[in-house]
Amino acid sequence: MRTVGGYELDDDVARVDLDVVWEFLSAEAYWARWRNREQVEQQVRTAWRVVGAYEAATGRLVGFARAFSDGVAMAYLADVFVVADARGAGLGKEIVREMIDNGPGANFRWMLHTSDAHELYRKFGFAEHAQGRYLEREAVRG
Repeated sequence: MRTVGGYELDDDVARVDLDVVWEFLSAEAYWARWRNREQVEQQVRTAWRVVGAYEAATGRLVGFARAFSDGVAMAYLADVFVVADARGAGLGKEIVREMIDNGPGANFRWMLHTSDAHELYRKFGFAEHAQGRYLEREAVRG
């Protein structure tokens, strides 16, 4: 656990408030809104790593990220968010830093998909790739 300002960053999955995660992902996130609560909870419980940001005074979850990984060389960053009333204090940056630089995947190749916050991720070395080496198949939903 690391303290930043009035927040604690913790990777204990048991501490994650699934109600807060579900509320944000189902009502505010623009990504993967097709997931149901059971799927979100399973993804959190089985994540390779999670990072929660908690108000030090109250313990309230105000930010979150999860990752899945092969545990050896690569990881995928997902579901990064900060609730509205905790934004503006650099907490998103600290959650990403805790996840990718201060954890067991510090030397991994990290990947993510996002339509926003590109400047935040560039600070950690993420870059758009159109070099022909990255292939992706969109989800097929029937």
